[in-house]
Amino acid sequence: MAVGTRRFIWRGIRLPAFLGATVIVVVLLSQFGVLARVRELMRVRTPRLAAGDFPPGAMAPLDDVVKVPLRAIVLGVIPRGDAAPLFLAATEGDAGAPDRFITACAVKVQVRSFLRDEDLRLALVRGEENGGVDLAALPVSSIAMSASLLRDAVPRVVALLGRSRGQEVVVAREATQISQLAGKRIGVEPRSASWYFLLWTLSRGGFSLKDVTLVPLDSTFRGAQALLAGQVDAVAGFAGDLAPTIREIGSKVLSSTADAPNLIAIVLTARGDFAARFPDGIRRVVRCALDANAAALKDPTEAARALGNAAAQLGDPAEAMNASPPSTLAENLAFFGLAEDSPVTFKELFQSASALNAKLFDAPPAPQPEDLLDLSALKQLSRTGQR
Repeated sequence: MAVGTRRFIWRGIRLPAFLGATVIVVVLLSQFGVLARVRELMRVRTPRLAAGDFPPGAMAPLDDVVKVPLRAIVLGVIPRGDAAPLFLAATEGDAGAPDRFITACAVKVQVRSFLRDEDLRLALVRGEENGGVDLAALPVSSIAMSASLLRDAVPRVVALLGRSRGQEVVVAREATQISQLAGKRIGVEPRSASWYFLLWTLSRGGFSLKDVTLVPLDSTFRGAQALLAGQVDAVAGFAGDLAPTIREIGSKVLSSTADAPNLIAIVLTARGDFAARFPDGIRRVVRCALDANAAALKDPTEAARALGNAAAQLGDPAEAMNASPPSTLAENLAFFGLAEDSPVTFKELFQSASALNAKLFDAPPAPQPEDLLDLSALKQLSRTGQR
């Protein structure tokens, strides 16, 4: 065979042989995990920088020149009965008179309503400078079960606004008791107060999440529509929002937070950087909020009217306030362990929700509850003897 012919044949088989050998080597390396380790070593990491990587007090002023922000403090809420005093305090009086936050506490507060818990949490993470909020009224359970999401806000819990005494309910189309929820489709907004209450209700029936089908809703207020349309067999949501549907289709209330009056606690939560920069602003907001709570408990008429104007979807605003009444200073001090015992403290509620989140969803550990608290405003109010 001529030399030229041999060279031609060799060139023809050399490439397939090389490729075959390469495939064999790659397969062997993959089987022994060598490729995965090499890829991990060679991967270029580009971590995202976030506000949560730095101490929230880094932007705090060096002196007391700046006590409150020159702009309005933006406070986000999901409309509930316990939010009624906030709506009233931020409402201008007759003939354009200043609102109560200005007249009583010399601070401007804008209360912004949200229909979705997720939107409110994200607004707290963004902050007012990026179209979000400075403070938010959040369930303790939501803070615990969304700890990774809220990390960049470095949240600081500053006060208890109220507890649910019947605002959250679980309603079924055909079932008449909790044990009959097995195999049912249950609509609920994930990570909301209604979500946490639904988990408690299911625990009473001895269910796991495999025993029911949870149907995520866009918001708690979507529950009535989903139940009426037959998209779900049961729903967890607000009593006032669901009342018309209950009457229309003859649904049954299987459970309400009246059965667990210390399970859902709504707390006023500030961004860590805002609390560090404007501690006096936080103190004024807390003082005015508790003053408004006390006034609403004494005479709920005006607060109920303000709530009705802000959230007609809650039904009768007076009933909404009864189902989720605002808290007093004494209840605040007990809830945060600063005074007499509370049936359930912030620490206990936070740890319970955090452990449940880890149990159900293999979530990363939440921060310690004491690391989230900024109780300076409540301590000051306690020393001055305010009630």
